[in-house]
Amino acid sequence: MAIMKSVQIMSESTKSFEDAIDEAVARMSDSVNHVRGANVNNQSVVVKDGKVTHYRVNLQITFEVKK
Repeated sequence: MAIMKSVQIMSESTKSFEDAIDEAVARMSDSVNHVRGANVNNQSVVVKDGKVTHYRVNLQITFEVKK
């Protein structure tokens, strides 16, 4: 039986929501082994002078831990 752990993180990108998600998963994968999935809990943007400047996502990332 696998034991899973879940953490909530926030990621930001100036390009897109997808880029913010990709960056979050990549950085989490550098920190822990066996990332198994991610759930987007929330998306938001930062607006400056009437234009979107940053895309933000809050993710719940799940990874397997060793026994």
